[in-house]
Amino acid sequence: MTTSDGNTPQVTDEHIERLKENMEKVEALSKRLVDVMAGKTPHTPALDGPNQELFAKAATAYFAEAWQNPAKILEHQIEYWGKSVLNFAEAQQAMAKGEIETDESAPKDRRFANPMWDTNPYFNFIRQQYQTNAKAISQAVASVDDIDDKDRRRLTYFSQQIIDMMAPTNFLATNPDALEKAVETEGQSLIKGLENLVADLEANDGELVVRLADETAFEVGGNIATTPGDVIYRNRMMELIQYKPATETVHETPIVLFPPWINKYYILDLKAQNSLIKWVTEQGYTLFVVSWVNADTSHADIGMEDYIQDGFLTAIEEAKKICKVKQVNAVGYCIAGTTLSLTLSLLKQRGDKSVKSATFFTTLTDFGEQGEFTPFLQDDFVNGIEDQVNKDGVLKAWIIGRTMSFLRSNDLIYSPAIRSYMLGETPPAFDLLYWNGDGANLPGRMAMQYLRGLCQGNDFVTDGFELMGHTLHIRDVDVPLMAITCETDHIAAWKDCYRGVQQMGSRSKSFVVSESGHIAGIVNPPSKKKYGHYTNPDLKGDADTWLNEADFHEGSWWPMWEAWLKKRSGKQVPARDTGDSDHPRLAPAPGGYVTVKASR
Repeated sequence: MTTSDGNTPQVTDEHIERLKENMEKVEALSKRLVDVMAGKTPHTPALDGPNQELFAKAATAYFAEAWQNPAKILEHQIEYWGKSVLNFAEAQQAMAKGEIETDESAPKDRRFANPMWDTNPYFNFIRQQYQTNAKAISQAVASVDDIDDKDRRRLTYFSQQIIDMMAPTNFLATNPDALEKAVETEGQSLIKGLENLVADLEANDGELVVRLADETAFEVGGNIATTPGDVIYRNRMMELIQYKPATETVHETPIVLFPPWINKYYILDLKAQNSLIKWVTEQGYTLFVVSWVNADTSHADIGMEDYIQDGFLTAIEEAKKICKVKQVNAVGYCIAGTTLSLTLSLLKQRGDKSVKSATFFTTLTDFGEQGEFTPFLQDDFVNGIEDQVNKDGVLKAWIIGRTMSFLRSNDLIYSPAIRSYMLGETPPAFDLLYWNGDGANLPGRMAMQYLRGLCQGNDFVTDGFELMGHTLHIRDVDVPLMAITCETDHIAAWKDCYRGVQQMGSRSKSFVVSESGHIAGIVNPPSKKKYGHYTNPDLKGDADTWLNEADFHEGSWWPMWEAWLKKRSGKQVPARDTGDSDHPRLAPAPGGYVTVKASR
């Protein structure tokens, strides 16, 4: 291929021939693609979207509105027709003139960053018409009046998924980046992309789960999860890791940290400079971290009570024995924070004071407002999960991962798919995305208890959650507590976390809102000087009032939390080595459970 004086690649006959040869290789890959799709393990259709009743309701309401108020509907349609004709006319004019007038005031969309979306009449017309279509769909959904709020939110969500899916960037013929690269590489980028696609399908039994990171770039215990420690206890539910001291003396009261079992604990121990686990040991604390088992079919009947008994209560007891203390400071992240709240209610009712203080990271306890998960927490979808769980015994990691990804589909599905499958790029070597793809299966019984009793029923803050012979209630959570939430968290919205903390029975409550989201707001080391945080001791008002009156602090919340924790951690004692005569070192950190991959 040669280059003209204007630096525009010139396609030669020789180049076209090599391109044709490479395209013939696609046929062999296509056969592999057909084979893997033919062997795809079927799953419950309800997991792929809402039942038809939602769309039927929306259509009925839309046409009823059209019948009763035709002017409103016609106004939308005429606007759509007019804009479509104008798009076509402008494209014709641009082709005739050889130039396009661009609207600099239009909002920028990074999907259309390639200059050809503005300078090429063909791509410019496609972009404008897509944006016109997207606006028309959004207007049609917004005009539907006669449906309840939950159905409206679901309809809005699923219509946006359709809009995102139909973006021209998602198709080869209308993606200038992919076409340019295919020509530049003589078709090799498409071959590599198809190889990536087939490999992802083969790795997931025919389910399309886009790989987000280069899995060959990381090794758990090699270049991530490297803080020194030892597994000093193991049962069917978890490995308990005690980390080696980093100071000559430590606080008497140890910390027991419970990460979510939906993901793996090493999110808190990625690179050394980002590791909360390493940082805590450097502040002079004895730290225990639970590494949960990755569930398989043998765990199908494990419930929330097993996580509490064989996880939370056992970890607390073993830490107390090793440290020879009567109390620990407990930390729970996400669903583990929710379960820590249940555990604290149980301990209160039993008169057990083993937990001196509790810290909650991005923890929901009041599920009355379901936020962005509203589309997935209605009966049709949850019934589909239950049906699939009954077949598999577990809620598989790919279902959880796909659901989470669709909340940010452009960032976590379509953009990575374009880079991998159209451009033929190797996924980036990004530790956070590697962790994101290293999911965990959930025991079937536990998953349904969580979805039905907590998420849908909201039992913990209403009539009480029945478990282990007790009626557990949020008002029983009465230990000194601090809740860390995140301003842009789309999984555990900070306002919903706030509402739960307000209902807890503790007389000593601290509430913090960190900048950023569910992960970056927590994994926010002081050395980065990146995200600040808000504090306000007055929790009597609503969430908006709290934030309006809050003080903003530059930098990480970690030092502020440590100062709070220090007051509840006792005197200094000689640093403790890992384990003791009754707790031999079973394996070095990160242990064995964390390396088990989720079954497909």
